Amino acid sequence: MIVKSGDPWITPAETAGFRTTPRYAEVRAWLNRLGAASPLITVNTFGRTTEGREMIYVRASKGGRGKPVVLVQGGIHAGEIDGKDAGLMLLRDIALRGKDNLLDKVDLVFVPIYNIDGHEQPSAFNFLHIRGPVEKGRDANARNIDLNRDYAKLDAPESRAMIGLIRLLDPILYIDCLVSEGFDMQYDVTFTYAGWGKYARHRATADWLEHRFGPAVSTALTNAGHIPIIYPSPIDTRHPEKGIRYSPEGPRYSTGYGDFIGMPTVLVENHMLKPYRQRVLGTYVLLEAAMKIAAEDAVRIAAAKATDCASRPIELLTRWKPASTPIGWIEDFKGVAFDTYVSKASGREEQRWLGKPITFRMPIIGQTPVESVRLPKAWWVPREQTEVIERLRLHGIQFETIQTPKELKLDRVRGRFRLRAK
Repeated sequence: MIVKSGDPWITPAETAGFRTTPRYAEVRAWLNRLGAASPLITVNTFGRTTEGREMIYVRASKGGRGKPVVLVQGGIHAGEIDGKDAGLMLLRDIALRGKDNLLDKVDLVFVPIYNIDGHEQPSAFNFLHIRGPVEKGRDANARNIDLNRDYAKLDAPESRAMIGLIRLLDPILYIDCLVSEGFDMQYDVTFTYAGWGKYARHRATADWLEHRFGPAVSTALTNAGHIPIIYPSPIDTRHPEKGIRYSPEGPRYSTGYGDFIGMPTVLVENHMLKPYRQRVLGTYVLLEAAMKIAAEDAVRIAAAKATDCASRPIELLTRWKPASTPIGWIEDFKGVAFDTYVSKASGREEQRWLGKPITFRMPIIGQTPVESVRLPKAWWVPREQTEVIERLRLHGIQFETIQTPKELKLDRVRGRFRLRAK
């Protein structure tokens, strides 16, 4: 997948041997050049960041009206930037190197850098736990908002722009590329969906992700020499044997938001301690496989989306707690051995990963419902709540404006707050 040195379409990361990753201006210039060289590629803008930078997306298409879209984004956390460099390589190969057949049934829309302002504050001291590139961007945007906690609230202009793009495209698949935290393990490319597929709010799209997407991309990754798994979110990073967490998700995350609106959404979490080159290549394989399975199943996905969008749950789970016993096991979890020592820096016991492959029986810790609320048939929002009304509009939630006074018998809900003395 990596082109030779001196190739006119080598990407900046390939040129640097994956030691570094290009800045925003270099990415945009490279994409504009690719767009000028290929009729399959167009570069567009869809909003501005907090600091006023233009947000860009690339559409790879053979044309044709109504073709379904696979939407991929990199850099929602700007230090977790594998998706950007993998996407540039894949776009090049689609546009110029014979992989245009990926566009026969679907279009690819690629956002190389979501959190551009954070991306443009690179430092060797950002994301110290991630192995490469040398300098990385920041987690949050210029206002210190984590964009992967802002899908529902839409406090950031970047988030509003992304929701607008999602509403414009109505993608059949949405892929959010990040890098994991946690403990060391042999797996290099991990991915997941809302509620790990077990606790999804909408079942039709969740079932497609679990039974079609997961096996397809896992096979492709394994055949390419990678070791994939559903993202193992640790209960306790210092004690991996305590298990991995499967739990519901709210709509502030990309995956949770996708679940709430019936849009198949995948979170890629490459393993932090694997070399940057390996992570980028793994992301490339995953994205190519994702486009193939989305094209093959486009009609099936559209039907699943329609089923989920037509459903109207009567209750919403609002609180849960870890289950008292595991809901399942990974019999031969591919871990890495470690010992512990007292660190002179922190003064506490720390882990030292030894690089020795081990396997052990990993418990999967599920969740038990604690509290649910019955959803109302409708909400009445006073006209002075302008921020609420604006967010409804941004999300595309239908509402009716009352033109004349009405008398209605309604239930009133008040928030509950707990104050603590300091």
